Amino acid sequence: MPRLLIMEGNTLAQQQRSADLGVRSASDVYCHAIQAHFPDLALDVIHAADPGQELPKGIGYVDYDGLVISGSGLHAYDTDFAVTNQIDLTRAFAQTGKPILGSCWGLQIAVIAAGGTVGLSPKGREVGVARNIALNAAGRAHPMFTGKAQCFDTLCIHYDEVQTLPEGAIVLATNAHSPVQAAIIPLEKSEVWAVQYHPEYDLAQIAMMMRLYEDDLVDQGFFSDKTDAHDYIAKIQGLHNNPQNTALAWQLGLGETILNDGLRRAEIINWVKTCILV
Repeated sequence: MPRLLIMEGNTLAQQQRSADLGVRSASDVYCHAIQAHFPDLALDVIHAADPGQELPKGIGYVDYDGLVISGSGLHAYDTDFAVTNQIDLTRAFAQTGKPILGSCWGLQIAVIAAGGTVGLSPKGREVGVARNIALNAAGRAHPMFTGKAQCFDTLCIHYDEVQTLPEGAIVLATNAHSPVQAAIIPLEKSEVWAVQYHPEYDLAQIAMMMRLYEDDLVDQGFFSDKTDAHDYIAKIQGLHNNPQNTALAWQLGLGETILNDGLRRAEIINWVKTCILV
């Protein structure tokens, strides 16, 4: 049975604060997304943002078939242990030559681990829905995007973005907000398939994240006030509860690329089929 290592991007303290507000951990969201389509895969989670966290006894990186790097509320360009240890772990795993998949934070630390740079987006936060992500010629030909439209919307939340790609990296997709929405990153002996958005998310997770950052979203002008935020979040949650609600889908401007689980998670499904189940 194939076995994957899931690297949680947030510290245990961050996860507890989020859990107190009803927000699932980044690794839990990823595990759910993978197991929804591949229930027989074995998944282990490592909390690499905290010291003293180890792999299961008797297991090394070489015993895994791949690494998945979840999202995080940290900044990949910071130099504290919570960040640098995750970069070091990614490099160490990449020495195995096994495949790596990353979302958002996963893209960013892979870029830094390989010698590129990450910084705050000059356009501010991209939150909720990343609109009109367009595949370039390399993206249209890459197996990560098998079954995806050439232009699609997807779920996201990020402040930071890739500023400089490392040598040998290939951009696969872009949009008006961020020039690198998907890329292939060569790292040590491995290759990282990575996206800036969150194919592992569902609408419930976006609703949770908006509740978590509600004050910031009001302050940054995404909502006029808390009532406005509550109304929007309620619609997001309502559409998650009933994806056939065409009125809510129309009001939110969301279509099949987000509402269809298989299409929304196609990058994850394609990575597992292409890189793990071979």
